[in-house]
Amino acid sequence: MLLPLGSLANALAIIVGGAVGLGLGARFPERVRVLVFQGLGLAVLLIGVRMALAGERQLLILVSIIVGAVIGELMCLEDLFLALGERLRRLVKSSSERFAEGFVAASLIYCIGSMAIVGALDEGLRNDHSVLYTKAILDGFASIALGSTHGFGVLFSAVPVFVYQFGLSLVAGACKDFFSPAMITDLTGLGGLLITAIGVNLLGLASIRIGNLLPSLVLLLVFAAIWA
Repeated sequence: MLLPLGSLANALAIIVGGAVGLGLGARFPERVRVLVFQGLGLAVLLIGVRMALAGERQLLILVSIIVGAVIGELMCLEDLFLALGERLRRLVKSSSERFAEGFVAASLIYCIGSMAIVGALDEGLRNDHSVLYTKAILDGFASIALGSTHGFGVLFSAVPVFVYQFGLSLVAGACKDFFSPAMITDLTGLGGLLITAIGVNLLGLASIRIGNLLPSLVLLLVFAAIWA
């Protein structure tokens, strides 16, 4: 039986880090919070660029992200995510005006990336939790910065992170022969592009509706299987 120890540790680190950020947020001057947020944006941007450069089959990634953007925009996924965050804010009676934004931003940052994908696959295929343990440490520190700037919604991002990563682990365990090394590399490259977009948003350079790009991840798996 698969025990989601890595995913549980990741979710717990997000909750603890977010709680610490909430406690420190009120004591931080606005200029400090802005600088911390910009520093996080730079770090996310760097990680995203490095991941994007790892992708080898650029044509597959390009087609996936373009077609995925069209599908996501037609489905209004970004609006659905924000509506979900707003509904959750009302459910817990939070007064934070940035609850939904923090919930969505944190969920995307923690869910999209090579460590989430590779870590979940390792947990499902080899029962190895080490990658997700490492990711938990990184996400915990990131949650301190996000919690201090985006508030209570960051803590609730632990739920989709756990569901997403444990779901990938279950799928990987059931489909061991489907995921090839080339496919994982492609997912890393595409995930890097999405992470780069998050960094751009965090720095305030643009307003990219990243949620509407998420179908590209599924499309990439389909296109990669057809290519193979």
